[in-house]
Amino acid sequence: MWFRNLLVYRLTQDTSFDAEALEAALATKLARPCASQELTTYGFVAPFGKGEDAPLVHVSQDFLLIAARKEERILPGSVVKDALKDKVEEIEAAQMRKVYKKERDQLKDEIVQAFLPRAFIRRSQTVAAIAPKLGLILVNSASARRAEDLLSTLREAIGSLPVRPLSVKIAPSATLTDWVKTQQAAPDFTVLDECELRDTHEDGGVVRCKRQDLTSEEIQLHLSTGKLVTQLSLAWQDKLSFVLDDKLIIKRLRFEDLLTEQAEQDGGDDALAQQDASFTLMMLTFSEFLPALFEALGGEEIPQGI
Repeated sequence: MWFRNLLVYRLTQDTSFDAEALEAALATKLARPCASQELTTYGFVAPFGKGEDAPLVHVSQDFLLIAARKEERILPGSVVKDALKDKVEEIEAAQMRKVYKKERDQLKDEIVQAFLPRAFIRRSQTVAAIAPKLGLILVNSASARRAEDLLSTLREAIGSLPVRPLSVKIAPSATLTDWVKTQQAAPDFTVLDECELRDTHEDGGVVRCKRQDLTSEEIQLHLSTGKLVTQLSLAWQDKLSFVLDDKLIIKRLRFEDLLTEQAEQDGGDDALAQQDASFTLMMLTFSEFLPALFEALGGEEIPQGI
């Protein structure tokens, strides 16, 4: 149950999340299979467990866990394109006339509808944690689009969800660049061995470094020419490591053995108990880590009204 990526959203108004009310609301937007003529469906599923009795909201201490599933029919564009080309050529040869755009679009729609029932099904799941006391929603994804799909569906289910991506007062690239340039991060943070350097000019180059000594003369030379650090691997205390980019997307989260072993010990032999223990320990860690990270990046930019 450990998140691998993290997008952080700030609740811009004091919002109450009652677990029972949230459970009932999510039940109005349940995930379901695609019908034969549907391209995609989206809805909520149980984050833990399976079956109709599995709750849609998992509660642990002051934290709530929810999950949404997207189901979509995969219809390769090349297949539709080839079928459309064949159909257009057939009509033009048989009727001795040209097929124009409006008719082409109609033919394309007919081909898609004919192919849909035979298309492959792909399922993907997105998990999010709600921390009302922190005023945060944390989405386990590096894709803003996937996160917005979940948040917009949650908004439809509960009627209102005043959130926005969390932002900080100083441009993250400026802080990350300073950490690499001075070879010293904020307290409790350690610069690791991976970064992305980007030229500030519109057509400027990008340098990506992995398993590289970031204190080396080569890296410092890139910085001296004006390149900014737009992605940097970091560690926090002895608890986790991650890659942070200039959009505040946290990627490739890795929780150290100390935490994962503690969760296994707390959860015992029961699989669901272990998942619950992992979730709780993860969220308690985030409760310390995220405020420290945002403070290290210059402090959170608080929306008006909070």
